[in-house]
Amino acid sequence: MNSEPIRLTDEQMRTFVTEGFLILQTDFPASFHEAMTQELHRVYTEEGNPGNNLLPRIREIQQVFDHPIITGALTSVLGPNYMLHAHRHGHYNAQPTAGGWHKDSYWGYNKMRHHHPWWAMIMYFPQDTPIELGPTGILPGTQNYETRTFESDEIEGEGYASGQAGTFALIHYDIWHRATANILGKPRYMLKFEFMRTAAPTEPSWNCSDLQWREPAQAALPIARHEAMWEDTWNWLTGRTGSLADTAEPNEEQITRLTAELRDAFEPNALNATYELARCGVEGIAALLNGLHDESIAVSRVSAYGLAASGAGAVSWLSAALDDERDETVQHAVFALGELGALAGSAVPKLSALLSHRSPAVRSAVVESLGMIGNAASSETQAKAPVEEAVSALVRALQDSDVQVRFMTGLALSRIGRDAAAAVPALAAALDDDNRYVRAHALEALRYIGTEEAKDVLIHSLFQARWCVTTTPANTFYP
Repeated sequence: MNSEPIRLTDEQMRTFVTEGFLILQTDFPASFHEAMTQELHRVYTEEGNPGNNLLPRIREIQQVFDHPIITGALTSVLGPNYMLHAHRHGHYNAQPTAGGWHKDSYWGYNKMRHHHPWWAMIMYFPQDTPIELGPTGILPGTQNYETRTFESDEIEGEGYASGQAGTFALIHYDIWHRATANILGKPRYMLKFEFMRTAAPTEPSWNCSDLQWREPAQAALPIARHEAMWEDTWNWLTGRTGSLADTAEPNEEQITRLTAELRDAFEPNALNATYELARCGVEGIAALLNGLHDESIAVSRVSAYGLAASGAGAVSWLSAALDDERDETVQHAVFALGELGALAGSAVPKLSALLSHRSPAVRSAVVESLGMIGNAASSETQAKAPVEEAVSALVRALQDSDVQVRFMTGLALSRIGRDAAAAVPALAAALDDDNRYVRAHALEALRYIGTEEAKDVLIHSLFQARWCVTTTPANTFYP
């Protein structure tokens, strides 16, 4: 089998930007998926759901994620150095009623969600999955909506991860989705794996032949159109952070109208307003800053997305907002600075100081943003000082009392990679943490740092934790 990733086309990427998901098929023979289904049924029946141990328990699954169609799709959306996250889960559905619409949490925790694709999921269906067997339902275009913009559970335009054995759904991590009704009553398995982008894009990572944003020719009908938001995401994926800045010459009437629309109860309208204000130079930034400090948390949050798209001109104002007394305002400003990447290098000292903030949510946002800024800055020799300061701050954060801060710190250090070598001793200590994801993310950070010292710690830990894949309740000791 050719191991070279088969990258997505412009049309596929445009569809992913607008709809938030793609359905993929590989060329595995039917016998591969049939054997996978049989093994899943045996393991679930005899041992229960292996959860995070899916890969070592059923080793053939790794072949799925090594397939060029899958590696190519993930590379296209998340860049060439993406991470397979430690959390994975096998979903079994035999329910005759549909599940509720939801977004997945971040391992039981919440955080401000990204519009740019920093996270994605693959859902693999090893058996034929017609609509009657209860495939995952997906609501196209809702990946950037924090709220449910629909009242009924039955939605016109719902997409389905339905098809023959070996159907894969590549979805934006934050899209609204649900389990549909399995009216056949036969076992339906779906294996869910999560993936993280470790670096902001500097160039397209798909088979790109046209840098210009254009809407896909065969798009499904989303709940609403988002031309500016889609353009911003596309440009960011091609390496152009803050591309909307100063692309419009608004008048006072337009600024007033867009500012009012930040309060629209229909979230898609508020999102359109925030991205249109990002086009409007200093006037737009001023309006978005007012929104950031608005008494409504929802207005503050949506304004942060516009500021994250407003380019370098927003950095000093966002840095000033870090002094705000309201926790949510600070958290939203931290988020926007992280999305601006290397453009926000000057904010690293103030961000680092916030690791003593009273709010765990603020501290968690800070470590994520330090990782994003540090990663972007590490490729620029003139920005080494912010990277070193970010790493020093993240080493302290590994000792934080809040578990979410600690496990987000490991992911942040993974993004900085080799320039985070000073964190290796602290990461080694984190391998004894009580939380599974603190330990897992520390291992990932050691892998992405990749120095000899990091590798020695990593190998020692993995040998201590190695698991015999043939030891089961039915086969405990002997061959």
